[in-house]
Amino acid sequence: MKPRLPHILLVEDDPTSRTFLAAAAEALPAIVDTADSLATARALATMHAYDLWLIDANLPDGSGIELLQQLRQRAPTPALAHTAARDRSALDPLLDAGFVEALIKPLSSAQLQGALRRILGHDDVAEEATSTGCGKLPTWDEEAALDAMNGNRMHVEALRKLFLGELAAQRDAVLAGLQTSDDGIVHAQLHRLQASCSFVGAVRLGAAVKRLRDGTASIAARESFAHAAADTLASA
Repeated sequence: MKPRLPHILLVEDDPTSRTFLAAAAEALPAIVDTADSLATARALATMHAYDLWLIDANLPDGSGIELLQQLRQRAPTPALAHTAARDRSALDPLLDAGFVEALIKPLSSAQLQGALRRILGHDDVAEEATSTGCGKLPTWDEEAALDAMNGNRMHVEALRKLFLGELAAQRDAVLAGLQTSDDGIVHAQLHRLQASCSFVGAVRLGAAVKRLRDGTASIAARESFAHAAADTLASA
């Protein structure tokens, strides 16, 4: 018996981008339904149960955040945003709204497929999808790390080595604490991590930690934290 293919809803108003993203997602393989507006996406969501929503941040009749909020009233489906914006002021609100990741266009087929596999629970993520060019917040902010260490790169490297040496255990403690509802351990570890991330310039993990501190009950926030920690460790 063949395994069921994941069913993805792709929301993108630009025809060229929509065709490219749909083809890349179908090659996973997956079944992909496409929509060019909030109205069409809402209509499709009433007819089908999706495994993942892939939503453009800006649409002709509203925003991706607005659409996600509407769809969330129907199902807790994981969602990825895609956008041409690169500023934290544009990306952070997408994560805060409940998107697991914000993918930055343009991105390659391999980069998109890697992100989709992660969210859909596949283990065979391509190496390219964990690189800093994978269309999400960068793993490291070198300028911020140097500022924190008064421009001393040797201190940055030494501190980052210590940070990475402790990260796996801290991640595991947070996830275990979330599983057992041990708020004391979770908040203590997240407090330490948030400070450490700022010192070493771990910008993507820092954003995920902040999001998790603001809403530990959110499944999307937990997944975002786990993925960001994995990417940070993989970059060592």
